[in-house]
Amino acid sequence: MTSNIVSIVQISIAAVLIQNFILARFLGLCPFFGVSKKLSSATGMGMAVVFVMTISTAFTWWINESILVGMHVEYLETIVFILVIASLVQLLEMFLQKFSPHLYESLGIYLPLMTTNCAILGVAIINTGVNQFSGSPYTLVESVVNGAASGVGFLLALVLMAGLRERMELADIPKSLDGLPISFITAGLMAMAFLGFSGLSFF
Repeated sequence: MTSNIVSIVQISIAAVLIQNFILARFLGLCPFFGVSKKLSSATGMGMAVVFVMTISTAFTWWINESILVGMHVEYLETIVFILVIASLVQLLEMFLQKFSPHLYESLGIYLPLMTTNCAILGVAIINTGVNQFSGSPYTLVESVVNGAASGVGFLLALVLMAGLRERMELADIPKSLDGLPISFITAGLMAMAFLGFSGLSFF
């Protein structure tokens, strides 16, 4: 029991800080740069990613263990996982369009693009492998925790970037660096800062 709790804590901290999908794995950069201009839209996108990552990891883990592995068709996992993620994104899109039209409009094209967001697909594929801390395959609980924590890490990176970009709008930035160039430099500095977490003795 204690080892399971320790493993879950390790997975959570690693997913949020050490192996952050944006700042360490460099996945999901399209919405990261596209939606991080305003804090409100960045928070909305981050919460949507947390939801989709958490739910999709539960579904994809169960489908992989119950169907794909049992029928020895693991090579179909990418196609099947994308279909599951696409279905969840479509449900989320309809929900936001009905209950939060302002957020739906602010997210724009990046909401349907979550269907092929490599970060969401990446965490689903990682969960079919071996847990690096326990050395055994991911359990359902560990998969869901990894998905939720990865989503929180995605949200954290988005919110931090949005806050910095809102501050930079008031700064005197050279014309040659205005816009995406300074955003790339800022993202690089953030990635270097998060690299410091990899030295945690806990891991």
